Amino acid sequence: MQYGRFPEVDAAAVPSDGLLLDVRENDEWAAGHAEGALHVPMSEFVERLGEVTEKAADRKVYVVCRVGGRSAQVTQYLLGQGVDAVNVDGGMVAWEAAGRPLVNDGQGPAHVL
Repeated sequence: MQYGRFPEVDAAAVPSDGLLLDVRENDEWAAGHAEGALHVPMSEFVERLGEVTEKAADRKVYVVCRVGGRSAQVTQYLLGQGVDAVNVDGGMVAWEAAGRPLVNDGQGPAHVL
């Protein structure tokens, strides 16, 4: 799907082996995240761009935040850097609503903060 100037995909349509980039802050990540996701908070993104481009190589990057605003900005930035990126529409709220699995750092049940 294409909305505005950048591609978006429903949380339910993200492939299980896709490269999911979570740009939420550390407290959000700790509460609940997708297993295997790459965590680079938006506040650290420019400094840590190399980590993303190294993992991305020739793969599509699925960018997620809580509801889709921050990830939309990061998606646009990545596209400008030549990275094949797509925003996860609805973010981790939609991920959880779609029944996609969440894990956390052991502080009770995983949830989206």
